[in-house]
Amino acid sequence: MSANKFNDIVVEVKGQIGIIKFNRPKQLNSFGGNLLAETVQAVRELNEHPETVFTVLTGEGRFFSAGADVKGVASATIDSFKNDAEKKIKYLSGFQTTVELLRSLIDHKKVFVLALNGPGVGGGAAWFQGIADVVLAARGAYLQVPFSALGLVPEAGSAVMFAQSMGVHRANDFLMFGRKVSVEEMEQWGMVNRVFDAQGFGDSVVTFLEEMLKVNDGKSMIETKRLQNAPLRDARIVAVFNAMDALAERFVEDAPIKRFEAKMKELETKSKGRSKL
Repeated sequence: MSANKFNDIVVEVKGQIGIIKFNRPKQLNSFGGNLLAETVQAVRELNEHPETVFTVLTGEGRFFSAGADVKGVASATIDSFKNDAEKKIKYLSGFQTTVELLRSLIDHKKVFVLALNGPGVGGGAAWFQGIADVVLAARGAYLQVPFSALGLVPEAGSAVMFAQSMGVHRANDFLMFGRKVSVEEMEQWGMVNRVFDAQGFGDSVVTFLEEMLKVNDGKSMIETKRLQNAPLRDARIVAVFNAMDALAERFVEDAPIKRFEAKMKELETKSKGRSKL
């Protein structure tokens, strides 16, 4: 690995296993700071690592990721624009780091393992699950995407990728209605491969992958991934683009900003209520 100093992620290599860990536990690993850009760099480096077979994405602390930083979005300055086209272009330009992260994962050569150490919300529940080759999860974790509640759309091509994995009706229950789904239920739906105890979850993930490496040839597993994903690659890229285009249109309409503001007021009211107790 390079000598780059990462601030919002931790990267380590254990034998043939590369591990990227979101490291903003106080912010529930939300997508703020330099987390996304640093993850892009880590994925690039592990893609070219000469020894690794697996690339694991996980989180530090009790959450995998809470997705977007609600406080950051709600406090963002609303710029003035000459017209809707200028406004849309501005929002699309802001999505470029996300698009590159998803592209780099879609094109990643190593076996991509998503290790859900805890709950995933919003982008933390939708961006990586459909792209991952293997999903491992800690018992008691859950996924939830309040996209419709916040005036958004299913992000990162998840509308297509989740429907392919679990069927249209289940995907709509999850993505459209924002239903909270446990990883145990996701395992029944075929979206999670295995569930391990939350205690010592990270060690269990490494142990499991090391056992797979003992009985399976690494290059054969990588080739299995390549053959499986090759015919899906272009459709996934298009799904990501379509999702970002639809999301930008929602921002042109100001729907997310208004709903984020309402959510912040709700959170502030709850916080004041707790402080009085």
